Amino acid sequence: MEINYQETSKDLLTRIDIHEKYGSANIDQWTTDLLQPQAGMNILDIGCGAGKLCFLFDDYTKGEAKITGTDFSEELLGKARAKNNERGSNIEFQFQDFNKPFEFADNTFDLCTSAFAIYYAFDLGFTFSEAHRVLKPGGRLFVSGPLPENKKMFYDIIKEATDASIPPMPGSSRFKGDIFDTIERIFAKTELHTFENHLTFPAVEPFIEYVRASLSEDRKLWTSMFNGKEEYEALIGKIASVATRWFERDGKLVMTKVVGGILATK
Repeated sequence: MEINYQETSKDLLTRIDIHEKYGSANIDQWTTDLLQPQAGMNILDIGCGAGKLCFLFDDYTKGEAKITGTDFSEELLGKARAKNNERGSNIEFQFQDFNKPFEFADNTFDLCTSAFAIYYAFDLGFTFSEAHRVLKPGGRLFVSGPLPENKKMFYDIIKEATDASIPPMPGSSRFKGDIFDTIERIFAKTELHTFENHLTFPAVEPFIEYVRASLSEDRKLWTSMFNGKEEYEALIGKIASVATRWFERDGKLVMTKVVGGILATK
């Protein structure tokens, strides 16, 4: 059975906002320290969403890099284009389904990135081969996503609330395995880097907001735990009860995001 791993743009933006609001570390700093994009580079960001990474690279290179952001969501591309106009940046945003051949010539880009996106590909070998093809010799691919130890508190609370197994997540369940192995097979050199961000929730409510943004019915990943809106709300109630108990015991809720960055060279 083919699983649709896509999520709604609202859920994605909610989680990004929560990471920034309650996190202790800056993933943007980690990314730029690792990649150090340079003026004059030709950069492709796959699954760019609302353009977060594209704008980061544009700021870092002071507008001196050629940046293209692609995404499957016209809604998110619209947000990216609106912000691009507002900033007066010269980033190009265009539609792309990374499950199909990339509409770029061979040996085009110096850097190809994908933050929390490209691992949703149906055929990893095909998609990463396309990324390899459009990179120049010596060009780099950077893919970030959750590692298996990511969000342990989040999953522990859900397990306690439901006494059920967590369904496999598209990123964390295969990041160190299928994803790393596929990239390593295609690229000349492959490294795994790690980023940790401790999210401290000062109350139960923002944690439940995060839970809702992760368990959205639209994402179709958690349907083994609920069927329909009533069961979904009942599940949220159980999770909130456990989270409240943990909060009363510890005085806070601390969830650690553990992100992997696969950096590969053609």
